[in-house]
Amino acid sequence: MKILVCMKQVPQKDAPLKLNESGTWIREDVSYEVNEPDAYALEEALRQKEKHGGEVVVITAGPARAQQVLREALAKGADRAIHLEDAGFVGLDAFNTARAFAAAIKDQPFDLIFTGLQSDDYGFAQTGVILAELLGWPHATIIMQIEKKDSGIRVKRELEAGFFQYVDMPIPAVLTIQSGINKLRYATLIGIKQAKNKPMKKVTLAEAQSALAPNLQQIRRLYIPEKTKKTELLQGGAAEVAKKLVEKLRDEARVI
Repeated sequence: MKILVCMKQVPQKDAPLKLNESGTWIREDVSYEVNEPDAYALEEALRQKEKHGGEVVVITAGPARAQQVLREALAKGADRAIHLEDAGFVGLDAFNTARAFAAAIKDQPFDLIFTGLQSDDYGFAQTGVILAELLGWPHATIIMQIEKKDSGIRVKRELEAGFFQYVDMPIPAVLTIQSGINKLRYATLIGIKQAKNKPMKKVTLAEAQSALAPNLQQIRRLYIPEKTKKTELLQGGAAEVAKKLVEKLRDEARVI
């Protein structure tokens, strides 16, 4: 099988939040890492390749620093990489990111496309399903198991309250992979050395521009919440205080 894995570079979970001058995103001088759900998607793709043969291709969008995500994937066993390299890709919404990926692979046939369930920064969980719609492929989300069949694949989806759903799907298809589907591997020393010689295709923003449109979603402002402390004493009998408390939780705090 030929599998494409969409990956993303995100700020490290413990990185201090440093906003840029416009207050719309974080600065470039924080530490970055592979988006954790995407790491599980890569691992599952590598396992499918080991079982059934084929090729694993990884793709990401972002500035030059995002290349590290692809290098790590190549070191773990991916065969080649595609880098949509430009800082302008960072500002795209999920719809345009999916359109950029679709444009980059339009001449390449794949059996499966994997993405992580969601990204650790935005957390929209939209890119994979939008990409499936753009390609006209069937898709399934929150995948916990993949089994290849003669007619396609059978997947196990995680639902709520401990329930699961099994779905038979044709291929090609797009799957968003749940974290914890497998145990992540480490890159070996040989793998790290081999990664330097594996092909990496670069796609510029200008090459993908014709496929893009104005963002449908935009971040206007990010800010760090101010730490404040306020104590309000409610007076009256027990029933009266309980009523006032419910009103404040509903109308002011909006938690009920």
